[in-house]
Amino acid sequence: MLLCLWGGGAFAASDAPTAEKTRVLVILDCSHSMWEKWQSDAKIKVAQKVLLRFLDSISAQPDMEVALRVFGHLNRDSYGTRLEVPFGPGNSYRLQSKIKTLVPNGGCTAASALTSSLNDFPADDEARNIILIITDGMDDCDGDICDVARQVQLSGIVVKTFIIGIGNPSDFQHRLDCAGRFSFLSNEELFDETLYEVFYLSDQKARLTFSLIDAEGNPYETEVPLAFYDHQTHVVKYATIYHYGVEDPVDTLTIDPLVSYDITLFTKPPIEIENRHFTAGRHNHIEIPAPQGSLRLKTDGRRTQFAVPDYSVLVRRVGSSEVLAVQPLGGRMDYLSGKYDLEVLTLPPLHIEGVEVRQGSDSELQIPTPGQLTLVKPKAVTTGSIFAFHEGVLRWVCDLNPNTVSERIVLLPGEYQVILKPLGAVDYASARASRFVIESAKPTVLNLEK
Repeated sequence: MLLCLWGGGAFAASDAPTAEKTRVLVILDCSHSMWEKWQSDAKIKVAQKVLLRFLDSISAQPDMEVALRVFGHLNRDSYGTRLEVPFGPGNSYRLQSKIKTLVPNGGCTAASALTSSLNDFPADDEARNIILIITDGMDDCDGDICDVARQVQLSGIVVKTFIIGIGNPSDFQHRLDCAGRFSFLSNEELFDETLYEVFYLSDQKARLTFSLIDAEGNPYETEVPLAFYDHQTHVVKYATIYHYGVEDPVDTLTIDPLVSYDITLFTKPPIEIENRHFTAGRHNHIEIPAPQGSLRLKTDGRRTQFAVPDYSVLVRRVGSSEVLAVQPLGGRMDYLSGKYDLEVLTLPPLHIEGVEVRQGSDSELQIPTPGQLTLVKPKAVTTGSIFAFHEGVLRWVCDLNPNTVSERIVLLPGEYQVILKPLGAVDYASARASRFVIESAKPTVLNLEK
């Protein structure tokens, strides 16, 4: 799901949208091992006591719904799972009644329960869906919990999965961070605290601002596209065009604090920030070093009697094959300070290496104005190509059109060679080669009709 954040000045409390509904699916472990003693009582008894107390405290919140899925409770040696209490308003009594009667009876089926959970949430694009798994260990579970959790996250239905681990550290030989935000509880007192923290986070937003700073640490006004990706799934969560003005009100983004983000600012080249988590209920600010300058290429301005094509310029970082930008000749673009290789898509392409862009400066380069070749070919249908000729070496420039007896081609100044051959001829001696020179801004006629 892609959400767009559109900036437009400070985000005040009065500008906040109406509260969206938050749905929390509790997946409770009722496998045999939940009978084992932990702290003051059996694990299942402690979990029941804490959940009942907690559900009673949040029952009056109109913007939150809770549902209950249980696994390992159906029959002895059963590995089944079932949604015991679906989402719905006013279901607190049903939740509490079911939790009181749960009896650990079967095996661990956490992966199956998590797979089935996607069908538990009502279709609602506006809701924030949270999964909370309470378990005493997953080493003997069916399926790959990490793979299942990733598929759940990729579905776009669930914002975040939390896992609360109770019992002994030895029961969690494999960390469960891959499946969600994992918290191991070393004692019973932490159970209440962690549970309340999960529900607090599920109902909060984080506010975030950026400022791009130059090499001296000074912020500057800019407007830049950016995207937030879920660090766990690498799926885009938010995308916007962010404005920062030194004299303007701060453009504040409101994002979900449950997700850890990889952030891409689409400067040239892009700036990437990995695995950032933002605190709910407070202002988060990021200063990003991004000294920039601008680059412009144009012809030397000589007048011509023919139309000069609108050339494009490929811009790459020095030593990289990746194209950062396709810049029109004559246009101006901003780049981060550094060195770049340019390829102007003239005929032949013009390569300019190691062009330096400096902070706060405009780098302006000129290329020669091209000339125009008018090529008159023999009346017999011919094929052929044009080559650039330099220091005894030929470099292919373009192929000729065999269906015309005259062509006009705009070429950079330099020495060239054309090779023609009658169509269908098999004797290499029938090929004909001629050299010619193109001068800047001037037309050249090469008549090979005779």
